[in-house]
Amino acid sequence: MSDPPWRAERALDVEAARRLIGEQFPALVDLSVQPYGFGWDNTAFLVGDRWVFRFPRRTIAVPLMETEIAALPGLARRLPLAIPRPAWIGRPGPDYPWPFAGYRLVEGTPAFEAGLDDAARSRCAAPLARFLRALHDTPLTPELVAATPLDPVGRYAFATIVPLIDRRLEQLVARGLLDDAGRLRALIDETPRAPARADTLVHGDLDGRHVLVDGAGAPRGVIDWGDLHRGDPATDLAMVHGFLPAAGRAEFLEVYGAVPEDVWLRARFRAISTSGAVAVYGHETGRESWTREALAALSRIVGDAAPRV
Repeated sequence: MSDPPWRAERALDVEAARRLIGEQFPALVDLSVQPYGFGWDNTAFLVGDRWVFRFPRRTIAVPLMETEIAALPGLARRLPLAIPRPAWIGRPGPDYPWPFAGYRLVEGTPAFEAGLDDAARSRCAAPLARFLRALHDTPLTPELVAATPLDPVGRYAFATIVPLIDRRLEQLVARGLLDDAGRLRALIDETPRAPARADTLVHGDLDGRHVLVDGAGAPRGVIDWGDLHRGDPATDLAMVHGFLPAAGRAEFLEVYGAVPEDVWLRARFRAISTSGAVAVYGHETGRESWTREALAALSRIVGDAAPRV
């Protein structure tokens, strides 16, 4: 059996992180260092209760880190929700071969872990719409074009992606997590195969893992920007399908503005793709809230096919 795609090539422990941070940033040497989680691409540590240091776990994650370092400082100034700003840039060295970065902590709880009901999700709709409208309207200046790639993983390369989605749905059914994948496959088949757009700045991995909410459930920040790229707004609009109930979707679109039909259907496709991947990942890594939320997103999509109103 092959290793899962999120298997770390380098997984640092606290002592290794403390040593690397202290060697390159003497001003931080006396601060506490605590584990702060990991994902597909990075291992994170909280330093002095103020800074989050992220270290790539895989070679493929290195350009994602480089994109964040180059693009986030300028982008933060135009967005209505907080995003991480790299303040400490670590360089490759003999003990760790890749760049790493320390960001000011963006406070909040991931929406996936906040136990939000439908009413609370609907209250997130307008802030999320304003955030995505500002992001998607960002001018693609020469500097930003140089800092961000075109979609590097082919999110809408249907010949490759659809079989991968099918395998993940089959895994969920085999594990008893999903009753039937037939309706999801039918929705995938309804997705237009027209070329995706490449004219919009998109977060690239937007869902409840990466939207932080306050104690009242209101969005306050968006994290994990390694997948930032120039691509199709459908990639970010997938969250509208998977996270928001019908009333929330209607409010989102009222604030965000009109979405062309082909973009809307690609967003639904992307929501199925992402939710299937997160459900499998959460199940295999013991992240029950991620699995629960991803399966709920698939159920929400199947339940009403996410109509616009």
